[in-house]
Amino acid sequence: MSERTSLRYALLVLAVVLILGALALLQQNPVLAPQRAAAAPAATQGLQSLTELDKQAPAQRSLNIQTWQTAEGAKVMFVEAHELPMFDLQLTFAAGSSRDGDAPGLATLTNAMLNEGIPGKDVGAIAAGFEDLGAEFGNGSYRDMAIASLRSLSAREQREPAMALFSQVLGQPSFPEDSLLRIKNQLLAGFEYDKQNPGKIGSRALFERLYGEHPYAHPSDGTPESISAITREQLQAFHAKAYAAGNAVIALVGDLSRADAEALAAQVSSALPQGPGLAPVAQPQAPQAGEQHIEFPSKQTHLMIAELGIDRRDPDNAALYLGNQIFGGGGFGTRLMTEVREKRGLTYGVYSGFSTMQAKGPFTISLQTRAELSSGTLQLVKDLLADFIKNGPTEKEINDAKREIAGSYPLSTANNSAIVGQLGSMAFYGLPLNYLEDFMAQIQALSAAQVKAAMAKHLDPDALVVVSVGPTVAQQPLPPPTERPVQEPSAVPEH
Repeated sequence: MSERTSLRYALLVLAVVLILGALALLQQNPVLAPQRAAAAPAATQGLQSLTELDKQAPAQRSLNIQTWQTAEGAKVMFVEAHELPMFDLQLTFAAGSSRDGDAPGLATLTNAMLNEGIPGKDVGAIAAGFEDLGAEFGNGSYRDMAIASLRSLSAREQREPAMALFSQVLGQPSFPEDSLLRIKNQLLAGFEYDKQNPGKIGSRALFERLYGEHPYAHPSDGTPESISAITREQLQAFHAKAYAAGNAVIALVGDLSRADAEALAAQVSSALPQGPGLAPVAQPQAPQAGEQHIEFPSKQTHLMIAELGIDRRDPDNAALYLGNQIFGGGGFGTRLMTEVREKRGLTYGVYSGFSTMQAKGPFTISLQTRAELSSGTLQLVKDLLADFIKNGPTEKEINDAKREIAGSYPLSTANNSAIVGQLGSMAFYGLPLNYLEDFMAQIQALSAAQVKAAMAKHLDPDALVVVSVGPTVAQQPLPPPTERPVQEPSAVPEH
């Protein structure tokens, strides 16, 4: 057995032991564990049952968030969590595809190339370096942001070399030409595959219609033409600007003291290029409403309906979140699922949602249905949205949604990786430290009238942008609503 394999088995055994120990600690430590309901006896042990909750929300983990700024200008968010001897570190940069400029895909390529090479190490040596330490490296790029993350054991003998390698990967990527060619070819192969994916085709067209000349309009992974033209020098220049310390948020959660956290944050911050934060993305202009059909050979038609929603800091965020959970964001039991799937059997699933970003993100409704019923289904969805905006939710819908949200919301801080993601998002969007607690409190305090007012303020049934992808066929009338639809969806969704 090799040294690396032996270490891997040892870490696996250690992880099992630590998980069992953590389960015990979660029942004994009231600071680090989810807080118990005030009415529960102090000596209660074991899992909290649903009958004990008596329709009250499950307790949410209390976070003591510490924050400071590094000498280079990076904002740091830190939560101590000593249940397990490990830590999670995530850096969030304003380096998403909205910063691509005239080279769509530049942000995606830069982020993908971070761990492809550093001075003295190629991609294989970097991967082996993290693996030998039992550490995990992660990265990703989106419209607003790009991230890089590290999970490592917190013992000094693993932590220090893991941090040294991570800091070098972020601060000194070499962007080797052979790796650049390989990743470009992977993206180009993906573009070819997307030509057979009606969902991808429709999504790209929808964002172009919705955002026009705004940076959110182009796809994050670029186009075949733009990807082919991007050079190594462009990656280096983008990294120097967008991965600067002043453009970064550092989130840390785990088995670290404040002094440890300060040292780790200072180490990674000083390793980054030096420079200021980038200016926020400008707000988009409202698009022209209308429909676009894209011909595609299929038995089903993809319907994508959208309009501009809100940005991440909008004060109506909680009300719109609650309203959308009732309308189409909560799965079965929503207005859309009840009327479109359960009563008429027109689709396997129909969903709506607000994507809140640095600038106004989209409100979208998406589904696929039989091609010959696509026109009627589209009109039905439009009518349901118009009715919801006009009349709002019922008190019963509000109360049911509040209980559902309260029951699932503690999962947002259920483990260290979830917490580090929340911290990074909060700092990136400039949200207050008590955002998580305030958001839940705002939802629980909302009335049906307030939700109705917020939906009517931000959504206009006459301002919808619609993209459909499917065949042009003769249309048939929709079946009438019934408790047991005669017709079922024709097939599992294609993509």
